[in-house]
Amino acid sequence: MNRELHFTQKLLAWHRNDNKRIMPWKGEKNAYKVWLSEIILQQTKVEQGLAYYLRFLETFPNLRDLAEAEEDEVLRLWQGLGYYSRARNLHFTAKEVQAKYGGIFPKSSTELIQLKGIGEYTAAAISSFVNKEPIAVVDGNVIRVLARYFRIQLPFDSAEGKNFFREKANHLIDQQNPDLYNQAIMDFGATICKPKNPDCAACPLMDSCLAKQDNLISELPLKTKKVAIKKRYFIALYIETSHGIALQKREEEDIWKGLYQLPSFELKAFTKNLELQVNEILKREFPAEHFKLIELGKMQKQKLSHREIQIVFVHLKSQNEQILSDSYIYTRNLAKFAFPKVFILYFQSKGII
Repeated sequence: MNRELHFTQKLLAWHRNDNKRIMPWKGEKNAYKVWLSEIILQQTKVEQGLAYYLRFLETFPNLRDLAEAEEDEVLRLWQGLGYYSRARNLHFTAKEVQAKYGGIFPKSSTELIQLKGIGEYTAAAISSFVNKEPIAVVDGNVIRVLARYFRIQLPFDSAEGKNFFREKANHLIDQQNPDLYNQAIMDFGATICKPKNPDCAACPLMDSCLAKQDNLISELPLKTKKVAIKKRYFIALYIETSHGIALQKREEEDIWKGLYQLPSFELKAFTKNLELQVNEILKREFPAEHFKLIELGKMQKQKLSHREIQIVFVHLKSQNEQILSDSYIYTRNLAKFAFPKVFILYFQSKGII
């Protein structure tokens, strides 16, 4: 038996032997539910994504319900998951599938990949799980398993590496049961061939794993140089007014698009005299306004992909009965709005929501 066939058969046998992870979307043939689970689980751990998946299905039981929802409602339900472009794409695609395809997802991965927010991996997952199209999913779990078992020493994030792993994965897939094979290799990577402390003793492929034989488990898969993390600095103003708390919606093509925030101002960096920086912002932005400083908070951080947000929250009370600006929204119920995670944590620390 050749190495590739041995790998595929052993993997499927392992999966049949009660080693599959039990999740509500496993074995699902409803394309809407599979698509929803795949979008939520992009860049999200299963443990966190499960609760969101269930809440979305409870709120939007079918594609039409999601398509007809307001974007603010979708973003509010997504709140805390991060990478909010996923939520906006989710809503956009629901409307497109409803309008263009009568609420029925295309069956082939080639058609699915044309939809917003659906890349190669998600298209392969939907088409193989729902329609048994023999196309391999290639995610971090799959790459790790293949790199170790076949001792692939190409960086998986290089152009050459991406093509190689895609072709290898498609060569290995079981043509009759692509759905079971794809699920098996992902579960295997998540539970046995883990990034750290893989359970080699429980691995049915250990005896023929080339990385194990050459003591390369901890070194594979290979990755090219890491992208430098860019730091950004903000002052956010929690302003109490007679009309409620001032908010603004982020509309520009930048982080947190479509979410709400406290009035926020970006700096090149923080100085040792933060209060002076705050006063300069207040004089510039609100020349006729008078505030009472309640609290100058400590610097908070939020890590995004390739960026680190550093933000200082300033609690102020307006001493003017007039509205600061009609460019702001005023509310006494912050729970109605969708905010970035760092804002939610600030509100929670103050017992506001």
